[in-house]
Amino acid sequence: MKNVQKTISPLDEASLENSLAIIRSAFGKVTAEYGITEENTPVFAAYTTLENLKDMRARGVKFFGLFFNGSQVGVVGLEKEADGACHMSRLAVLPEYWHGGFGRELIHYVIEYVRRMGVKQLRLGMVNENTILKKWYLDMGFKEIELKKFSHLPFTVCRMALDIK
Repeated sequence: MKNVQKTISPLDEASLENSLAIIRSAFGKVTAEYGITEENTPVFAAYTTLENLKDMRARGVKFFGLFFNGSQVGVVGLEKEADGACHMSRLAVLPEYWHGGFGRELIHYVIEYVRRMGVKQLRLGMVNENTILKKWYLDMGFKEIELKKFSHLPFTVCRMALDIK
């Protein structure tokens, strides 16, 4: 039997192209279901560009990659907010690895990372209508903190938070 190895590590700028492909693939899988297009939601993760990721990195977002047997299959971004909390974004796993615990491993890694930083809360934003994903976050202890409907978006934005103990 083949030795399966999963690792998570910080990403450098050179790794952003692989991360971009993962983000676009994962988020692109749900756009049609929620009526999201590049025209009505150009900032949606499925339409991220390499320049967007480089700008995020320059702004202080740290990216972490999940590697499975040496190949990157997941990514997540983490940014410190002005109030001391951290915001998690662009959490993505290649669709062929969905439901295999890869996303959960990335989140557990991020939770431990921010805990070591002394951060007391981890936040994220998501499509509220994606009830399966929302339940997944709720099952991991995240709580809904805000729902906001923007007239220009075809979905409701749900902000969630996890208190770090």
